[in-house]
Amino acid sequence: MLNHPTLDRLRELGLDGMAKGFRDLAANPEARALEHAEWLGLLVDQEATLRQQKRFEARTRTAKLRQAATAEDVDFRKPRGLDRTLFLHLASCDWVREHRHCLITGPCGTGKSFIACALGDKACRDNLSVLYQRSSRLFGALALARGDGRYARLMRQLARVNLLILDDWGPEPLTAEQRRDLLEIVEDRYNCGSLIITSQVPVDRWYEIVGDPTLADAILDRLVHNSHRIALTGKSRRKPETVE
Repeated sequence: MLNHPTLDRLRELGLDGMAKGFRDLAANPEARALEHAEWLGLLVDQEATLRQQKRFEARTRTAKLRQAATAEDVDFRKPRGLDRTLFLHLASCDWVREHRHCLITGPCGTGKSFIACALGDKACRDNLSVLYQRSSRLFGALALARGDGRYARLMRQLARVNLLILDDWGPEPLTAEQRRDLLEIVEDRYNCGSLIITSQVPVDRWYEIVGDPTLADAILDRLVHNSHRIALTGKSRRKPETVE
């Protein structure tokens, strides 16, 4: 008789996890042997698990990751310059908490975006805020925001996340506005947040992509010397393998 009123009250209080746990325990004859404290502990665990799952789902929606990738899905079997030890260290997300960066380079199709999204997914699971942006679209959005007065607000949004992913940077040289935008993004995250940047262009050529020597020095000094690097090699993984 108490089941329905109790369930209703739990739902009214927003304790959906406890409501589900209560319903499951009430339907399980073996649960009758549990002490009251054990019942309560199981209900609290159910509520905590559900809330954690909801927070993760909210973070992944906000992150807008390009691919549904996880760290467990990363393939180390084929040689492409991906060091397992380094990747597993990155998957711990300690570097994000230490406000360091990760630079992923390599030819088209070698898995740069997949690895970036896998690390982003792991950061979401570790209760860190993430935002994925294709570099060209981000610079376009910043140009529009500059014209309609939303620039400062958009830059604040970018600065607030723990991990910002800039995918597919280059190979075209930056314009004057894009150089300033990138400097602001890097400066805002200096000792405050982390970046993942993916690019087909090797890091030693980024100086020429930035263009302006003064701004290139300022950007790369803050970026390159505080980063982990993954330099992928090999053929595109998108191409079907030929059978010999």
